[in-house]
Amino acid sequence: MTPNVTQTEFRNAMARVCAPVNVITTKGEAGRGGFTATAMCAVTDAPPTLLVCMNSRSAQTDLFIANKRFCVNVLTQEHKELAASFAGGLSDMDARYAAAAWVDLPSGNQALADAIVSFDCRLADVRMVGTHNIFIADVVHVRSRPDGHALLYFDRNYVHVPGQTGSFGG
Repeated sequence: MTPNVTQTEFRNAMARVCAPVNVITTKGEAGRGGFTATAMCAVTDAPPTLLVCMNSRSAQTDLFIANKRFCVNVLTQEHKELAASFAGGLSDMDARYAAAAWVDLPSGNQALADAIVSFDCRLADVRMVGTHNIFIADVVHVRSRPDGHALLYFDRNYVHVPGQTGSFGG
């Protein structure tokens, strides 16, 4: 069946879907890299698995595949500039990393020191779909903090939702 939805219609519709902003980092024998992504989600909790999508035209694709590991860092609203840097605002990788504090993980990955959550991942599979690679990864370690408000991406802008102040529901 041929889709009746154009690429533009689909992109405009997806812009209306709110998503957390993440910086995905890797460090290994192939080098250090990182990019900003909203295309990340859980796959299953048994075993803990998530996926991240990366444009296959990215110069970093081979680096991530060769390192076979990465860290998903969920950003706070204070990380807007960092998100922009890793989205390509700074082309120099050393400058991107210099813009924040990092913590070394047992796997060799680096986690953003003040991320809301960091998922340390081992690459399990790579699937090519259209223009993107889907990285499927086993989560080997989680770092989290109890505070902070997530940086979200909605309608092609960074936004944040104020913290909940009352009970939800009835």
